[in-house]
Parts: sequence; C-alpha cells; structure tokens
Amino acid sequence: MPTGALPRRAGRRTNLGLLALLLVAGGTGVLAFGVGTPLPSQVVATVHGAAGLGLLLLVPWKTVVVRRSRRRALGRRDPTVAWALAVLVVLTLATGVLHTVGGTAVAVAGVGILQVHVALGVATGLLVVLHAVGARQRPRRSDASRRVLLQAGVLAAGALALWGAVEGGLRLTGAPGGRRRATGSHERGSGDPSAMPVTQWFTDTVPTGDGGALELVAGGRTTRLRASDLDGGDVVTAVLDCTGGWYAEQEWRGVRLDRLLAGSGVELPDGGSVDVVSVTGYRRRLPLDDAAFLLLATHYAGEPLSAGHGAPVRLVAPGRRGYWWVKWVRRVEVVDAPWWLQPPVPLQ
Repeated sequence: MPTGALPRRAGRRTNLGLLALLLVAGGTGVLAFGVGTPLPSQVVATVHGAAGLGLLLLVPWKTVVVRRSRRRALGRRDPTVAWALAVLVVLTLATGVLHTVGGTAVAVAGVGILQVHVALGVATGLLVVLHAVGARQRPRRSDASRRVLLQAGVLAAGALALWGAVEGGLRLTGAPGGRRRATGSHERGSGDPSAMPVTQWFTDTVPTGDGGALELVAGGRTTRLRASDLDGGDVVTAVLDCTGGWYAEQEWRGVRLDRLLAGSGVELPDGGSVDVVSVTGYRRRLPLDDAAFLLLATHYAGEPLSAGHGAPVRLVAPGRRGYWWVKWVRRVEVVDAPWWLQPPVPLQ
C-alpha cells in the first residue's frame, strides 16, 4: 500500500461523514417545519440537533485534511467556495445553538435568530451542492464497507451523546433552552394572548376590514355565515406552535368543523378534504376525517380574536404547526381531492 493511501482514505471518510451530517441536518430541518405532534417532533428535533453538533466531532480530522490539501493542491483549485462553505456551516451551527439556548429573545438586526439560522442553512445547502460538484468525487464500493459503516455508527453515537450532554446542561442550569417544546419552540404568551407574538407566513399580510361573511361550500351549496354564527360554544385547549420558534397554549372557543358541516345538511364525500381559505388567498387543505378535531375559533382565553391573530375567524388545528392554522378565514369548502395534493408548505 502506498504510504499516502491511508491518509487519503481517512480524508475521504471525513468528507463523507461531514456530507452525511450536513444532509441529515438539512433534511430534518426541513421536516421539522411539517411535524407538530410530540413524539415525531422529538425524534426529528433530536436527529437535527445531533447531526449539527456532530459536525464538531469531525473538526480535528477535517483540520488535518485541509492542511494537507493546501500543501498538495496549492494553486490548482480556487478555495473560495470551500472557505465560504466552512464559514456558512460555522454560522449556521452557531445560530442554531443560540436559538436553542436563548430562544426568541435572541435576534439579529431585528430578525429572529431562528429565521437567520434557516436562511444560513439554505445558503449552506446550495454551497454544499456547488462544492460537491466541483470536487468531482464519484461513489466507490469501499464507501459502504463494513469499516466505514462501523465508523458511521460510532460518529452517530458520538453525535447523540454530545446532543444529550448539551440538553442535560441546559436543564441543569435552568436555561430557557431546557424548557423547549419537542419541536424546539420556546414558550411565549400561554394563557395571555396579548403576550403572544403576532406572526404570519412570510408571503401573507394582516388584512384591513372585517373580512365579510364566511362562506361554507359543500355539495354545490354555499351558505354564508357571520362570525357571531360561529361562536358555538365549543372550547378546545390547544398549542399554537409557530415555525418562527415559539409556542403558546390557549383556550380557543368557536365551533367544531364537524358540527358546522353536519348542520349544513349536505352528504359529505368519503375520503374527501376541506379547503380553508383566508381573505388574503392563503389556504391549507386538511383531511375531512379530521373535522372533529378542527375548530373555527372566534375567541381565545375568553376574548375575541385580535386582527393580528386572525379575527374574526381563524382555524385551530391541534397537532399541526402554525402555518396550518389559517387566519382570517373567508371560505371553507369541501372537495373530493386528497388533502396531500397540495404544496407541503404554502406558496401563496
């Protein structure tokens, strides 16, 4: 075996490990936006955090690889992309840790630290693709050898151990990060709507005016309802978990969607869905089978909804992230199309 073969293999394995961790961190970061129920959220958040912290475990080996590469390939390849990628990875990791530790209290130029983290993550993903293409590396049979798989298992175990140590430290010190929800969100304004942040999807805006009557469309029939008609006395205590990194538990009052549809006297399709549309055009489609768990809310904590929180009517969708909770509801329409036949996140 040539004397440089082992270091070259070690360098390749280090790069493969970094790439795998970046892909896992990016994939789970995207997945975290869609998962709102406790156990799946905890799994996704754990894997995301462990993959990010796991990058630190490979820093010593990557440092050796970088020094060796600079001596061997000096002048043969522009290192700009590689160094830009390194900086972005460090900043992405740092902002993720800051959100974990400090939560929504941390901001950069008025922008929440989680939003900065997401933007940096997207930029990192683009540079990973560019760097990988520029490296012109091809998969090899040895990449899936027993030794490599064993090393991957050790890396995964180390990453999980590091994540567990950080989580334990946050709880022991009483830091805000130790009280995060399974999704990673920090508590803001539970039981106190006035302290709950006013946010909406980045393409949406708070409308002016009262929005007019709500239209219930089912079986070809359209029924117009006033907000007062929707205060049916149904009460649900549910957690609004925003993808902006905060959550709040409130008591919501209004009418359950299944009761509203039953009162329409229309036969509902089996396996159908329901489109919930805002006055702004924002919409989400949900399974009709979930109607018993969905609430069209007019009040929270005994008070009428504010404009910023969706007045006069908003959807309450327990177990789903905040972007499913459509504000300023203008139309509810029963459709035959499956609920999953829509973009995974709102595009309008």
